[in-house]
Amino acid sequence: MTPTATLRTLAVALVIALLPATSVAASTDEDPAYVPWPDLLPGLTTAYDPTSSNLCTAGHVRCVDAVIREMRSRLKPLVRDCDHDAVFALVYLRTTEEYRRTIEDPNFFVDTAFVNHQDAVFAKLYFDAFDAWHKGKRDKVPPAWRVLFSAAENREVSGTGNLLLGMSAHVNRDLPLALAEIGLVRPDGSSRKDDHNQVNQFLVRVGEFGGYAVLETDDLAEIEKATTIYAAFQFRVEPVLDVEEAAAAEAEGIAWRESNVPPS
Repeated sequence: MTPTATLRTLAVALVIALLPATSVAASTDEDPAYVPWPDLLPGLTTAYDPTSSNLCTAGHVRCVDAVIREMRSRLKPLVRDCDHDAVFALVYLRTTEEYRRTIEDPNFFVDTAFVNHQDAVFAKLYFDAFDAWHKGKRDKVPPAWRVLFSAAENREVSGTGNLLLGMSAHVNRDLPLALAEIGLVRPDGSSRKDDHNQVNQFLVRVGEFGGYAVLETDDLAEIEKATTIYAAFQFRVEPVLDVEEAAAAEAEGIAWRESNVPPS
C-alpha cells in the first residue's frame, strides 16, 4: 500500500485563472465614490478603527473596491507582457472579487467592516512585496515572495507552480502576520475565529472551483516536505491500493457477497 497525502488547495487547476471576470459591485474610475488605493495608504493602520476617516482603517466597502481596482491595474501589464506573476495576481483578483460579492449579504460575517479592514491589510503585504521586487528593491522583498518572483521572472516552474508559490507566500507568511497585527479578538474579548472560518465558505466559490491535489508517494520525507511547505492546508494521509491489489480486493469482495447471498 502506498501512503497518499491529499492537499486541499485554494485552486485545483489554472482553469480558474482563465475564467472571465463576472460582475462585481465595484465602482468605476468615473464613479464619484472612486478613491485610488495610493490615496488610502497614508492613513491606513493595522489597527481597526470604525470611526476613522480612512476608508480602509474603518473597514468601508469602498476600500474593498479600491483594492480590486489596484489589483486590476497591476494585472494588466503582467498579462500584456505574459509575465508569470500574472498567474497568482489573477487568482488573487478573482478571490477578492468573490469576497466583494459575498459581502453584499450583510449577514455573512458577524463584523463585515472588520473583515474589510483585514482584506486591505492583507492585500497591502502583497502589494508591498510586489512593488519592492518590480522596483528593483529586492533586498526589501520578504524571502517567501522572493522565491515566487524569482521563479516567475526566470520561468523556472509551471503556471501551477507559480500559483502555489504565491499562495504559500501570501497564506503561510502574510496571513499570520496580518492576523497578528489586526488582532484575533473583539473589544469584548470574544474570538473573531467565527468570521475567519467564514472565509473558507466563499473561497470554494471562487471561479466555481474546488477539489484536491493528490501527492502519491511511498517516501515519508516527501509527505513531511509537503506538509511543511503548505502548512496552512489540510492534509489527509490514507493507504492506496495499486491496480492489481484493488482488483484482487474487489474479487474477494465479490466472492464474499456471493457466498453470503441469503436463500430465496
